[in-house]
Amino acid sequence: MPKILVIEDEAAIRRVLIKILSEENDKYQVFEAEDGLAGIERIRKEDFDLILCDIKMPKMDGVEVLEAVKKIKPEIPMVMISGHGDLDTAVNTMRLGAFDYISKPPDLNRLLNTVRNALDRKELVVENKILKRKVSKKYEMIGESDGISQIKDIIDKVAPTDARVLITGPNGTGKELVAHWLHEKSARAKGPMIEVNCAAIPSELIESELFGHVKGAFTSAAKDRAGKFEAANGGTIFLDEIGDMSLSAQAKVLRALQESRIQRVGSDKDIKVDVRIVAATNKNLKKEIADGRFREDLYHRLAVILVKVPALNDRRDDIPLLIKHFAKKISNEQGTVEKKFSAKAIKLLQEYDWTGNIRELRNVIERLIILGGVEVSVQDVKLFASK
Repeated sequence: MPKILVIEDEAAIRRVLIKILSEENDKYQVFEAEDGLAGIERIRKEDFDLILCDIKMPKMDGVEVLEAVKKIKPEIPMVMISGHGDLDTAVNTMRLGAFDYISKPPDLNRLLNTVRNALDRKELVVENKILKRKVSKKYEMIGESDGISQIKDIIDKVAPTDARVLITGPNGTGKELVAHWLHEKSARAKGPMIEVNCAAIPSELIESELFGHVKGAFTSAAKDRAGKFEAANGGTIFLDEIGDMSLSAQAKVLRALQESRIQRVGSDKDIKVDVRIVAATNKNLKKEIADGRFREDLYHRLAVILVKVPALNDRRDDIPLLIKHFAKKISNEQGTVEKKFSAKAIKLLQEYDWTGNIRELRNVIERLIILGGVEVSVQDVKLFASK
């Protein structure tokens, strides 16, 4: 049931508003507050789907209430109630984030339409938040170790910006999870997240893959084709294993970074792109630079923010959490009952040399769930977790 709070110091108008709303829909739960301070007190303690707030009130006026609500519960739409002399202020409240304003005395149709629209918008905001949480769950970073906590803190600070990020770490540590979290927590989350594995694309095709090509640019180019940068416009492009990219492709990526423009292979026409670049590598790029295999100017452009993902052997305290996470996830995927791991089995897995990092751990957990007993024991680990 939608909960609506009416904040109005004039008792007569407050009663009229409550009567109109209650008679319009018996599912509306309508509450009241006689001034801004009382309203804010209720808002701190309760959740509301809509607030109707007068502008001119003693103790705390409507503009101050609006500013406070935007700080403590920004998802709640606010409709401002304006007297004849408050019209300019009412318009200004729209710039501060008010959903709309209605004039005194309230026109019935205008009021009810505004209320319905505001409640629809609140419902949409809530649905988007739920969807966002579901998407984020897919790329959840499991762990409470110092290394993982530091990465989460960096992501929270960097994601809202457009700063370029270079993620380093051994294979199988979860560098792609960091990239996805950066995207999902950014203002670009509604835009595309395009992944490119630079190591999996032959060097002669990488430029066409990234920047596209025009018909006739090379033998098999039968028609114009957009590249990954154009596909990522308005969103994020994740260049995984960038240390394996050819020098000629590196030069074009550098230009795209500097000018926010690309050219399709075989064309001299510039295409403007709005893309955030996140890159990752398991290589020591400074050594690659010294050996002439990576451009130093590109490195400095990419590594505005550097995130180092630790090897699993360096975060063994997270292994029990990862075991529980993977056991539940794999059991759900396979439609089987979630298996428990004995304390001794977990301890033994913590002592294992995880050269393949989290990727290897997941494979081992899957193997133990399929082949192990009802409760995975030390014997199961010794039998099925060996390399």
